Amino acid sequence: MNEKEQQILNSIKDNPYISQSELADSLSISRSTVAGYISSLTKNGYILGRAYILPKQPSILCVGAANIDRKLQAVDSLDEGTSNPAKTEQSGGGVARNIAENLARLEMSVSLLSVIGEDHEGTWLFDRLKPLVDTTPSIIIPTCRTGTYTAVLDKKGEMRIALSDMGINDILDMEIIESRWGYFTSAKMVVLDTNFPSVILTRVIEKCKQFNTPLCITTVSTAKIKRLPAQLLGVSFLIANKDEASLLSGVKLTSEGDYFKACEIILAKGVERVIITRGEKGLVFATQDGEAGAIMPPFVQVVDVTGAGDALASGIIYAHHKGMHIEDACKIGIICASVTLTSKETVHPQLSQKKLQHAFQEYF
Repeated sequence: MNEKEQQILNSIKDNPYISQSELADSLSISRSTVAGYISSLTKNGYILGRAYILPKQPSILCVGAANIDRKLQAVDSLDEGTSNPAKTEQSGGGVARNIAENLARLEMSVSLLSVIGEDHEGTWLFDRLKPLVDTTPSIIIPTCRTGTYTAVLDKKGEMRIALSDMGINDILDMEIIESRWGYFTSAKMVVLDTNFPSVILTRVIEKCKQFNTPLCITTVSTAKIKRLPAQLLGVSFLIANKDEASLLSGVKLTSEGDYFKACEIILAKGVERVIITRGEKGLVFATQDGEAGAIMPPFVQVVDVTGAGDALASGIIYAHHKGMHIEDACKIGIICASVTLTSKETVHPQLSQKKLQHAFQEYF
């Protein structure tokens, strides 16, 4: 932003209704020059829309899927090829949506850029979320159905198979995303899942690097991690599970040393901090500064594993914004995941700063 653009932006902040002619007179330049500067400010996200709408107070912008989670848990052992008695639960889901709700429950300012259909499921999903999260950046597509994720759990709560109908995310195009650049450039961090098409993921990474906006990528699956570009310069955090990290790094993860080798390869792509989750074995982390370590989780009685990985990512992001060191941030992430494992909900409804602090003191 040059000096004139900064002066124009300051004038608009003081008076959002100021005209281009008034701006031109106050800065002793032509109205056409003012129009050019305003066009540049709008393109780069400092102004939203035609009415000099400025971005809201900086928040964490979560970008990616929002969908309905349906969980079917077997009452007894699962038998293939026949009907199995089960209990059904429904809740809000989607990696970006889950992280947004977790962060909001931890009293962080959060907004969500996702896509839903103009249907009962989409209305139900956002009506539950709006009291916590700013959904203004999100898109409603009348011709599509809101995404769904259906998980089949065994009687212990472990996922046996999951089916996702997320076609709505694949039709998102760059024109829609570009119309919302202001939310990216005004965010204090962008959290991006890998549900959107490759071209959008690549552009968001480039845009965050251009504006020095911290970016956390949370991978979704081995299929969708392939959507990431080869180079990841500008990515502040990358959080992946064992299988996703193995695919991204090309390393078969069998020993602890393999995990750190995978971290090194991912760091070489430009990522600043890498976290690889290992389920009941906790996680490993590594940074560009040479820090590395492994953290084991506490024992908890698992009710449902769905959403635990998203909770872990949320805890790390929350702790990072509280100024915590990477190791302590990872511990907070593990505690957040552990709390979530004890709930049937994808996001623990009683998650709070107080609950997180109490659990941290108990386990660490």
